[in-house]
Amino acid sequence: MKKYTYSAKDSDNQDKWWVVNAEGAILGRLASRIAAILRGKHNPLFTPHADLGDSVVVINAEKIVLTGRKMEKKNYYRHSGYIGGLKTITAKKLIEKRPEDVIRFAVKGMLPKNSLGRRLYKKLKVYAGDQHPHEAQLPETMRI
Repeated sequence: MKKYTYSAKDSDNQDKWWVVNAEGAILGRLASRIAAILRGKHNPLFTPHADLGDSVVVINAEKIVLTGRKMEKKNYYRHSGYIGGLKTITAKKLIEKRPEDVIRFAVKGMLPKNSLGRRLYKKLKVYAGDQHPHEAQLPETMRI
């Protein structure tokens, strides 16, 4: 009798919703945990090519913590597309201006750089305050 290894498909996903409170959490540790949940690595059926991850809602993004002197020294870059169009912003200014982006950029960098990664990234919802519009999905609270 031959035994075969089961390969999970996207249709096997039982998409759960999680709420993560980022208040006082260290950015890198939080982002790596969120990326693993989005990817589905906590799931016993984990398959690298399939979307078996859960959706994650992050609240209190404005209260994230960066260790050391990263608030002043860490820079985020973007380019306008024109010659000399490199724009730079420090982590401190980005947290003041758009705190959700700090978590989004950290998590996006930890996901696969392909169509699967882009699909997983859409399941991440980040909010600066402690309110979110996803109560209808009955999210469970996750301690990180």
